[in-house]
Amino acid sequence: MLLHPDRLLPADPATRAIARDLYRTVEHLPIVSPHGHTDPRWWGENPAFANPAELFVIPDHYVVRMLVSQGVPYEALGIGENAENDPRIIWRTFARHYHLFRGTPSRLWLDHAFSEVFGLDERLCEDNAEHHYDAIGERLADPAYRPRALFDRFGIEVIATTDGALDDLAHHQAVRASGWQGRIVPTYRPDGVVDPDTDGFRQNVEQLGMLTGCDIGTWEGYLAAHRARRDFFRSMGATATDHGHPTPRTADLGQAEARSLYQRVLKGALTRGDAELFRAQMLTEMARMSVEDGLVMQLHAGSMRSHNAGALKRYGRDRGFDIPVATNFTEALQPLLNAVGMDHRLTLILFTLDESVYARELAPLAGVYPSLRLGPPWWFHDSFEGIRRYREATTETAGFFNTAGFNDDTRALCSIPARHDVSRRADCAYLAELVTSHRLDEAEAHELSPLLAGELARRAYRL
Repeated sequence: MLLHPDRLLPADPATRAIARDLYRTVEHLPIVSPHGHTDPRWWGENPAFANPAELFVIPDHYVVRMLVSQGVPYEALGIGENAENDPRIIWRTFARHYHLFRGTPSRLWLDHAFSEVFGLDERLCEDNAEHHYDAIGERLADPAYRPRALFDRFGIEVIATTDGALDDLAHHQAVRASGWQGRIVPTYRPDGVVDPDTDGFRQNVEQLGMLTGCDIGTWEGYLAAHRARRDFFRSMGATATDHGHPTPRTADLGQAEARSLYQRVLKGALTRGDAELFRAQMLTEMARMSVEDGLVMQLHAGSMRSHNAGALKRYGRDRGFDIPVATNFTEALQPLLNAVGMDHRLTLILFTLDESVYARELAPLAGVYPSLRLGPPWWFHDSFEGIRRYREATTETAGFFNTAGFNDDTRALCSIPARHDVSRRADCAYLAELVTSHRLDEAEAHELSPLLAGELARRAYRL
């Protein structure tokens, strides 16, 4: 048996019984996926997935980084200039090393997909690698395993993609034109036109001006261009923006100082600290725009991207070398929160990779500012243990209603139901322990479980 029916539920019999009852009420609720990185082409074109290696191995940075950590070359995983191009050989390499994932969330997600999506009842290993490859490959040729069919089968109510500010959203337009009823919404991710450290930043800003007809040579024109693009994304169904910054630093400069800073950034004549100051100012400007247009704002901070320069050069971004760093939110967010933090029209959802700030900073901040919500554990911590630590660190100070539910934040389509299942089990286990320790009534736990499973995400993201 790949999946035990009581996996992740408490060991104590009385607590487990309550957790089971809670879980039964949320197990089959619709999936709300308000933040993720699925390929918009899947929804616009509905293509067949090529093979098991391209579905499960090559694009999954969790899988890749574990294998690389044990000495498996990127090339053997189908990545790089001299990459192995036989997907069956890549799959064999993956299967031979599958034992490395014992005890990790990846093992839970993968086992769930193999069992629940593809009907395989043996755990992957070197001996059954060929059988699994053929069985999955056969199913991938079936129209029932194309993206839109899986969306419907998984019970997904809505899924948000993450799209650059310059994206034409052609695949979202194709979804609308197709008549398919799946709800796919874009998310405005402006990093490429607000981060001066981005390769090609000046060209990106020029393109922003061309797309909008705004004069990006001026600070006011540049801000107007963002407003225009945000309006376009909203017209395509977007309810949120997303900002992936190295730090959560914000600033609230006077107009003259902001204009001067923008001119230095635009001309590439930056002095020390200008890039970080510009990103900081733009977070506050984006918050002001969210007050105006209602788009929910997400901030993902605290990752040192592409830690290994050689891996970045040879294999590109998103190859497993994005590493958490210590993060200060209390001082960093103060300028933004002083400007608009008490405005009920703003919703700013905070994500961190630095768990040490949950109890010290994030829960106290979200526990008082009406604009703030706590995002669920992100990367590395989007696991049973991570979710539990999050609940234990934040609930006493921020409660449940200042959190934004769960999102899967994934590029891997078949892991979506698995990730939501882990979250629902983890939350039901936590609620059951509150009941057996007499901190909640059982009726209250039953009211909370569907909120944590989807309704809080609907509310936070205005879906």
